[in-house]
Amino acid sequence: MAGVGAYHFSLLLTAALLALLLLLGLSLQLGWRRDLARWPHHALFFAVCAGVLLSAGLGWRAGARGWALLPALALLLLMPRTRPGRADHWRLALACALALGLGVWGAW
Repeated sequence: MAGVGAYHFSLLLTAALLALLLLLGLSLQLGWRRDLARWPHHALFFAVCAGVLLSAGLGWRAGARGWALLPALALLLLMPRTRPGRADHWRLALACALALGLGVWGAW
């Protein structure tokens, strides 16, 4: 199983980026940061999507169960259909975090 080290690193990095995304989103939701925090939030969102896709690909290449990350990617891609500041946005964000956590657990 060549490339397992890179695969595990990408899983951990993606999970850390998602944690940062959730914390920044929470600060926006609570109104703590409204001035310059929106563009980093969007940049982190795209980084998390790319990280999940990269991790799934590396997992497939390493012979692991990278497909376990695909539900998290599907939920992440539904995120633009929700409105920021509303309950459906943060609920879907929590569902994405749960799906990624379960996907990392299943794909490890």
